[in-house]
Amino acid sequence: MGKSTGFLDYGRRENPSLEPKERIKHYHEFHLPISEKERQRQGARCMDCGVPFCQSGMVLKGMVSGCPLNNLVPEWNDLVYTGNWEQAYYRLKKTNNFPEFTSRVCPAPCEAACTCGLNGDPVTIKENEYAIVEKAYGKGMASPCPPGLRTGKKIAVVGSGPAGLAAADQLNKRGHSVTVFERSDRAGGLLMYGIPNMKLEKWVINRKIQVMKEEGVTFITNGDVGRNYKANKLLRDYDRVILACGASNPRDIAVPGRDGTGIMFAVDFLKGVTKSLLDSDFEDGNFVSGKDKHVVVIGGGDTGNDCVGTVIRQGCASVTQLEMMPKLPDKRGEDNTWPEWPKVCKTDYGQEEAIAVFGSDPRVYETTVKEFVKDGEGKVCKVITVRLSSETDPETGRKVMKPVEGSEQELAADLVLIAAGFLGAQQYVADAFGVELDGRGNAAVREGSYQTNIDKVFAAGDMRRGQSLVVWAIREGREAAREVDRSLMGYTNLK
Repeated sequence: MGKSTGFLDYGRRENPSLEPKERIKHYHEFHLPISEKERQRQGARCMDCGVPFCQSGMVLKGMVSGCPLNNLVPEWNDLVYTGNWEQAYYRLKKTNNFPEFTSRVCPAPCEAACTCGLNGDPVTIKENEYAIVEKAYGKGMASPCPPGLRTGKKIAVVGSGPAGLAAADQLNKRGHSVTVFERSDRAGGLLMYGIPNMKLEKWVINRKIQVMKEEGVTFITNGDVGRNYKANKLLRDYDRVILACGASNPRDIAVPGRDGTGIMFAVDFLKGVTKSLLDSDFEDGNFVSGKDKHVVVIGGGDTGNDCVGTVIRQGCASVTQLEMMPKLPDKRGEDNTWPEWPKVCKTDYGQEEAIAVFGSDPRVYETTVKEFVKDGEGKVCKVITVRLSSETDPETGRKVMKPVEGSEQELAADLVLIAAGFLGAQQYVADAFGVELDGRGNAAVREGSYQTNIDKVFAAGDMRRGQSLVVWAIREGREAAREVDRSLMGYTNLK
């Protein structure tokens, strides 16, 4: 490393964010970059450790440790320190097709595994990545670079989320002709409509899509394969098909009163808000608003937090977020040692904003819904909750959460958003191609492969592995592209 004592000389300094009460006035990203000189110091903190766990992508105790893309983190950290931004970008792009996305939305397992974090604060890897890619766009280094030769092979990618985009990007660079089908009106999939604007502004996605178009990738929006685009035609017209349709079946809450109006899936709520924002800056009114409503969010994950941040921006009267599991500790437990993913309580931006606006954390732990109460017009007006306790199942030995008798409570609720995760791919796409699903509702593939039971059809991303991180989806897309390329050409030079 250029400065072997950097981790001793400089402390961790993160990009500052706007104060919660200020940032809830808009839907823009709210982190502010630090100076270039200070960013170089943050790169200098990378400590030339013997084993860079940050880039390992290992799974320890069922949790990922380090970057699943095996990003060359120490290399580009050092290049940031020395101010060699061009080489830093090329090293970053060697393993990651979309650092403009991951530097904004990834939970940074690289930082959790940073050796510097063993006895201090980890390196600001994610923010260094952000600085590299934005510098690259600013200086023209991220301009379109179409392939010099075409192979004559045609590939259809169904789904334009991170897995589909990564597969398309890789295969196009190889010289194949790639067409991406997206059933929504805008490309981006989960990135476009599953993540709110304040977390990932949509011009960032459009900027990259435009680069890919100029490099030769064709995008067909409103192209719902299995419905208005026939699977048989794709199989006839293309040499290979990659299904990257996501895990888009939301998990429901099957309790009395579920048929009441004012109860909806979080993904539908977030999509409506983002689409209306992009279409008309909310002038069209084609979205569900939490303004002046008591909102209950069911689910304590990232999507639930996104709902909290969104309804606060809409001006809700109150917001409560129900979490089935117990609160995680504020500090690592002795059984959760580095470099494992730290199982600690994280207060995300939406919860920070709820605390600022309402004076308390919106999360209620070890609690679920027992019943939805409807008014005379069939609208939800209350939620009956019940406390849960952790017990050991005598048959399986696993911990399960069971209701505590007599612990019911009432919550006012004019709007309920269900953010309880996803249960696999929507079956109509798989059925259209004759692709088999596994027991979890994901596309079944040959062991150690991305190949489905249909010779020309491959599957990648959440559709293959289940709901996961954007960084895993990119890895899946890259690996599926490599298999497709090998099946077409007899060998592959894709990494």
